[in-house]
Amino acid sequence: MSSLRPPALRPLAIGLTVAVLGAALPATAASATPPPAGSAPPVVTPADIHFRHDTLRPGHARQVGLLPEHVDRMPADLAAYLEPTPDHPNHPAYAGAVVLAAKDGVVVQHAAVGAAAKYAAVGPPPGLAGVELPADEQIPMRPDTIFDLASVSKLFTTIVAMQQVERGRVDLDAPVARYVPEFAAGGKAAVTVRMLLTHTSGLPAFVPLWSRYPTPAERFAAALATPLAPGAEPGTRYVYSDLGLIALGVLVERVTGRPLDALVADGVTAPLGMTDTGYNPGPQRRSRIAATEYQPYAGRGMVWGEVHDENAWSLGGVAGHAGVFSTAADLAVLCQSLLNGGEYRGRRILRADTVRAMLVNYNAPLEQAYPESDRGLGFELDKHWYMMGLSSPVAFGHTGFTGTSIVVDPLSHSFVILLSNRVHPDRGWGSNNVARRAVARDLAEAMPVRPRSREAWRADPRDLATVTLTAPLRRAARGGTASFLFWYDTEPRFDSARFEVSTDGGATWAPGRLLLRHADRRWSSDGTVTGHGGRVWWQVSVELPDRATHLRFSSTTDASSQGRGVYVDRIVAADRDGLLFQGEGADAARLVPVGWSPARA
Repeated sequence: MSSLRPPALRPLAIGLTVAVLGAALPATAASATPPPAGSAPPVVTPADIHFRHDTLRPGHARQVGLLPEHVDRMPADLAAYLEPTPDHPNHPAYAGAVVLAAKDGVVVQHAAVGAAAKYAAVGPPPGLAGVELPADEQIPMRPDTIFDLASVSKLFTTIVAMQQVERGRVDLDAPVARYVPEFAAGGKAAVTVRMLLTHTSGLPAFVPLWSRYPTPAERFAAALATPLAPGAEPGTRYVYSDLGLIALGVLVERVTGRPLDALVADGVTAPLGMTDTGYNPGPQRRSRIAATEYQPYAGRGMVWGEVHDENAWSLGGVAGHAGVFSTAADLAVLCQSLLNGGEYRGRRILRADTVRAMLVNYNAPLEQAYPESDRGLGFELDKHWYMMGLSSPVAFGHTGFTGTSIVVDPLSHSFVILLSNRVHPDRGWGSNNVARRAVARDLAEAMPVRPRSREAWRADPRDLATVTLTAPLRRAARGGTASFLFWYDTEPRFDSARFEVSTDGGATWAPGRLLLRHADRRWSSDGTVTGHGGRVWWQVSVELPDRATHLRFSSTTDASSQGRGVYVDRIVAADRDGLLFQGEGADAARLVPVGWSPARA
């Protein structure tokens, strides 16, 4: 049995090349031994994660080294989306939301905004105007409001499946048909359990089971019989598929002889004490549940207290892809258990090596063709579009269609949970990605990047911009060396930092080849870097061409999603005749920042 062992994969780069960092090096640094040919940035993998054994408790941002002003702004940032905004025009992003953020086991923010139930119906297209409930029937959002998690439910199915892998009942690389024989239909005989978890099975994304088939039994049968997408070969393409997780839910039921909801209760929620988490919460809890969507097309009216997903609803409310309801506080326990390596308060739901195996990017070979394919087992990895500056190759999480998401950063032992009812009253009002990014950005910004000097420079965090920091040299260089410190964390491929040199007074620019080091790590770059920089200050040196007159640092971003940014400190340049530039001395005033700002300790 393959168990948890991953297939051979290329390393997970933690930075795709680097650019500018260096402590104030002497001019002789140019003679330092260069990195070997073909050197590359270091990697970060699940093996680098240090699991802790924290127990959640309320506390203050400063207790865990966070800047409180960024943590404190989360409720206001969420409240702003209760109305249309420039980045989410025409409709509010949601009727209400709850956020919970924690680091090192300390819950530094837990707040609610807006309404859990606000609308009775929705008007016709194209306006889709919300028809509000009478004011006295609307229900305010509370920190303990229960939400339909939508696809975040897939994580619960994943965990119970991995528990069966640990017990030797399921082989990740065995065909699904070994456990569910009828699954082989439609060209799926070669589809493995791992492929279901990484969404590389070749199955289509969705089939409207609820409207095509009359009974739950026929719907499950149809889901299992669904053929591969035309032209699909298992393992060669990435398509996020609800059908794959429906099949995984059936698989664990077949292997254990028990229903999925019982497996989740006994294997996850009961040992972790998640008393508000489960399927089909029942009418007695309706007043605590956030309403979702008006679905007259399904004969349901306003969905409230039942699962929103039409297929999950038609399957009895319990399915591998959707159906779980929970609160932010309960999900916080789940997140902390994963940061603890699968354990919480002495109760273990997964082995530590299982958690590490779940965070390997098994889809790395597909990245070129499918840039959004980065996946572990069940978990999404390194998704800047909602993780923002918490992203790294081992950052993990998931989103749900109803407006839910979790982001876990194991490198900083932190997480942020956002639960919203963004489909209330209608999914056509748009996504809540802007709010997901806002809270992830707030938590990331609360983690300070400490300059090595009194003051560094940071590229302003703007979307769709190129900003520059220019250092005019005192005179034209006669060769020599530039050095500086560099800290970078950008969205891979889409955002980058660059170091350039001009020999004609700034009229034209050419990249400078960089030699980078941190502790015993060394490599070189062509002048441009992108991706995760390891969250450390890199020391950089650059050989200057004759007649160099200016140095320039630039940061370029796309239309949305960023990392924690680009920083430069201790800029020094010298040749055999002496100093050309000293950023910590008299030359500091000569720097020309366009879209860069001072970053103080």
